[in-house]
Amino acid sequence: MFAIDNEVVRLGITVHERMEAVSLIHDGESCHGAIVRDLETGDLHEYTAHATVIATGGHGRIYGQSTNAVINTGSGMEIALETGVVPLGNMEAVQFHPTGVVPGDILVSEACRGDGGYLLDVNEHRFMPEYEPDKKELASRDVVSRRMTLHMRKGLGVETAYGSHLWLDIRHLGREHIERNLQEVADITKNFLGIDPADGLVPVRPTQHYSMGGIRTSIDGAAYGLNGLYAAGEVGCWDMHGFNRLGGNSVAETLVMGRVVGRAITDRLEQGDDVGNPGRVRRQSREALLEMEARVERIASSGNNGAAVHQIEQEIGRILRDGVGVFRDEAGLQSASAELAELQAPVDEIGLKAAAHKSSPEVASTLRLSGRLKLARTIAEGALARKESRGSHYREDFPNRDDENWLNRTLAYWPDGASSPKLEYESVTITEIPPGDRGYGEGASKPPTNHSRLRSEDE
Repeated sequence: MFAIDNEVVRLGITVHERMEAVSLIHDGESCHGAIVRDLETGDLHEYTAHATVIATGGHGRIYGQSTNAVINTGSGMEIALETGVVPLGNMEAVQFHPTGVVPGDILVSEACRGDGGYLLDVNEHRFMPEYEPDKKELASRDVVSRRMTLHMRKGLGVETAYGSHLWLDIRHLGREHIERNLQEVADITKNFLGIDPADGLVPVRPTQHYSMGGIRTSIDGAAYGLNGLYAAGEVGCWDMHGFNRLGGNSVAETLVMGRVVGRAITDRLEQGDDVGNPGRVRRQSREALLEMEARVERIASSGNNGAAVHQIEQEIGRILRDGVGVFRDEAGLQSASAELAELQAPVDEIGLKAAAHKSSPEVASTLRLSGRLKLARTIAEGALARKESRGSHYREDFPNRDDENWLNRTLAYWPDGASSPKLEYESVTITEIPPGDRGYGEGASKPPTNHSRLRSEDE
């Protein structure tokens, strides 16, 4: 971040701070920029551009309990989905990290387990060797998260006002090792929990951590559906992760994809690709601005007799955690989708509880609520449709991976005026060798019978 900031200063690039994109300017074929809201004043502005990049990170906070920063609500995915023509790919692929602290869900690094830490239950019994005798605590994130959740289901979690949790024990590593190699972990647990991990147990539980899904793009980061629109980082789905994710890949994705997208945009503009008729772009931009101003005005004048936006946000999180979490099944996913559909109905009846002003954070949350509900529905509907288990997506009623029928990519569209997402699928190209059986964890996969070579890890 410092390196980028230094380059911005050196090159004299103007940075517009405290601004948030709330919709894209487009004609159904090309993207021409965004309508942007000033977070300090609430004023709306038109930003027209030959190329627009969405790099807003993941959607973790729609789950409520997440290791993500509070700003990671999937807003970039939402505004792309609301165009009606840009699909989101693989939204059912959601990673849960085994060790978010309780309460707060701040991530404590898996380096704790890598260095020899244990997971303990309410009886301070180390349980992972019973589930995974070979890998123990070093099994992949999805497997450890499921084993922890299963153990708590058996009543062996620690019950608290913040929900059930288990213990992370690194006391045996010694204070010197912890303060030298795990200092960030010690800082987190001391500052937020009042626990010194050299002396005490750390309360942890599986917590939403990463979205492998996002705005579906080509290999150069160009979004499907709209020319001139790009996505980079966790907000995009460009197939670096498949349905799971290795620990360091998000860093590679950010650095590599940022460079790829930057070069792709430069090449496109240098080649003189058509960027739209200026007069028509100005008209579209103005129309988009007036439409958004009308939405803000309706929200700001709604009174205080309707449902509270923050209560609905909390309901979305509860529904996703209960029905679209670590474990999934037909009944839970159907219930989650139905509950989310019911919440969509009163979106236009939101009542502001604080003083109505266009700069109010409550107005901003209400403005984003429709998109948040659509985003949650794409996750639930994609998981309901995918009748198999693959990577982070685990169906208890379909515990095996099914490459014969489901070795494909989900594309979720939300057509204008539709009440639910439209799901399509595109095939996956096997470039070298097909996905094989990981060799541990629940549910043996069934690779296609026409492949003879297998690789050692899940796709």
